[in-house]
Amino acid sequence: MAAVGPERIGAGGGPAGAAAFSRILLKISGEDMMGARSFGHDPARVAAIAEAVRETRDLGVEVAIVVGGGNIFRGMAASEKGMDRASADYAGMLATVLNALALQDACERAGAYTRVMSAIEIQEVAEPYIRRRAIRHLEKGRIVIFAGGTGNPFFTTDTAAALRACEIGAQTILMGKNGVEGVLDADPRVNPTATLIPEITHLEAIERGLRVMDTTALSLCMENDMPIRVFNVNDERNILRLVRGERIGTLVRSASTAAPAAPREPR
Repeated sequence: MAAVGPERIGAGGGPAGAAAFSRILLKISGEDMMGARSFGHDPARVAAIAEAVRETRDLGVEVAIVVGGGNIFRGMAASEKGMDRASADYAGMLATVLNALALQDACERAGAYTRVMSAIEIQEVAEPYIRRRAIRHLEKGRIVIFAGGTGNPFFTTDTAAALRACEIGAQTILMGKNGVEGVLDADPRVNPTATLIPEITHLEAIERGLRVMDTTALSLCMENDMPIRVFNVNDERNILRLVRGERIGTLVRSASTAAPAAPREPR
């Protein structure tokens, strides 16, 4: 395991001013952690994501992450097969905790202090989600992984990402997509000539039914002027490219390209 450095922002000695944001929220799905597998985790894939996250932190960026659980259990699919929807969603929340623990281990092996905070109480393995505590962890240079979705059934991890980004004062959401370069103007499985949309508003994405996030999550981002950068996470270096201000994938915004920087918590 790599030695974990001091718990200060930019502890890795990244060049000052190299990052375009001071605090971000990264959303990755469970499928992003599978690699070429059909279930579970690909350790090499998880390690590559963790290394990119660690390098992002070393640029001086405070990094929060929301993970999905579709590589282990998908509540919507289970409910369609007859399982009670609320029970299925709770099972999906537990799957996100498993993914969060795997990613935490990979981040700490890469050399970054990491905390898992769960919206459902599971004290033996994760801290309960408390907003001010999460912000304090970020200010200390720790990676914070939010597990358990919102803690409520009928809400997706996309909505959890939008909610947590607004709560912690993230300047943008980096929305990782598995094998897709960004937001396309059509479903590529139906229309092979579908093209990338470089920029779109939240409202346009909702009206056109484009697959950015679910409608609840998009509406929350629109109401709070939270920009979303949709990118292909299969190349984990895209995380660093976006943080450095490169224009890749799709920018979804209403007015601002970055939300205001969060104020520091009082000591």
